[in-house]
Amino acid sequence: MALVRIEDPRVKEPPGTGFAHHPVFRLGFRPFYLLAAAFAAIAVPLWIARYFGNLGALTHIDLNWHMHEMVFGFAIAVIVGFVFTAGRNWTGLWTPRRGHLAALAGLWVAGRLAMLFAPPVLAAVVDLLFLPLAAYPIYRVLKRTGNKRNMFLVGLLCLLTVVNAAFHASALGLLQASTVSAVQAAILVIVMIESVIGGRVIPGFTANAIPGVKPVTHEKRDKIAIALTAMAAFAWIVHVPGPLAGAVAAAAAIAQATRSIGWMPHVTMRKPILWILHLSYAWIPVGLFLLALASWGVTTSSAAFHVLTIGSMAGLIIGMITRTALGHTGRPLTAGKSELAMYVLIQAGVVARMLAAANLLRPEMLVATAACWSAAFILYVLVYAPYLMAPRVDGREG
Repeated sequence: MALVRIEDPRVKEPPGTGFAHHPVFRLGFRPFYLLAAAFAAIAVPLWIARYFGNLGALTHIDLNWHMHEMVFGFAIAVIVGFVFTAGRNWTGLWTPRRGHLAALAGLWVAGRLAMLFAPPVLAAVVDLLFLPLAAYPIYRVLKRTGNKRNMFLVGLLCLLTVVNAAFHASALGLLQASTVSAVQAAILVIVMIESVIGGRVIPGFTANAIPGVKPVTHEKRDKIAIALTAMAAFAWIVHVPGPLAGAVAAAAAIAQATRSIGWMPHVTMRKPILWILHLSYAWIPVGLFLLALASWGVTTSSAAFHVLTIGSMAGLIIGMITRTALGHTGRPLTAGKSELAMYVLIQAGVVARMLAAANLLRPEMLVATAACWSAAFILYVLVYAPYLMAPRVDGREG
């Protein structure tokens, strides 16, 4: 069953005037996809410039900033925009829109500015406000409609809030824990979100788009793959001894690979809007296997987590923010040359980052990774900003 229905809603959008009635605030995907893409395009080059010593005056840009903002800035914005949009379809009730949505988008922007320029305590306070205030409207509409099936997302958003608080407490010296561990925990929570949502939408999208194709899904196998992934994440976060943690991660990788092969990725080669989802999901078992190797001391954890963030997270994000933006602005679900370029750039970026992790032309590969990443999201902004800031082409809601 598809998690997000792409078909056109049947309700006409009522007219309105004023800032809060601008089309960009009609549904959650609009401002958050646009803001996330614009931020992603800027943030990685800033970090690379800092990494090579070219931004000495901007002391807030450091490794902690880079890690935090890629997860709690970029990825969280996309997740919130996606869930706000999906929540409207799941429940038939309005998730934040108009003034409420504009205020939440403004708070997200304030968090990004605070993380760059504000004193650390103030930055922590502003940043920590966003997730709870974004999660509550989702909880409210799911609760009102008795939609228990998707309530897990509220729980995971709450968990991400706790992890974010742990990050800030560690950065401020209030908690004797590593900020790296907090960000890695958040990445693994997002992998869990990808695992659940991917299992719901990717097979359904494939079956709907390619006549006669019936991707294989198996409820028990899916539960095993998700459970093993959760166990591998927990083992890494709590520092279970390497041999055991590695064994669990390897088992999770095999289970995830077996699951995704059943979705018949090979039949999607002629449809970029589909293969980007299959290929990006395939980076999850690769990342889990690298996590196993890191547990065994064979490779670095950085290699594993960059595969999970660039390959699976960013890959699935670029696939979904193109697909859902097209569908929810009333356009055909077809990837053109611009979308294909975005997809290829993200995949090229993860390959370059893997080469950097292996210390093969590391400086050059880091620059190449940043260039591919930024080019993909700049292209998204250029192509999709007109879609996201204008009414639906069919005049309907969203």
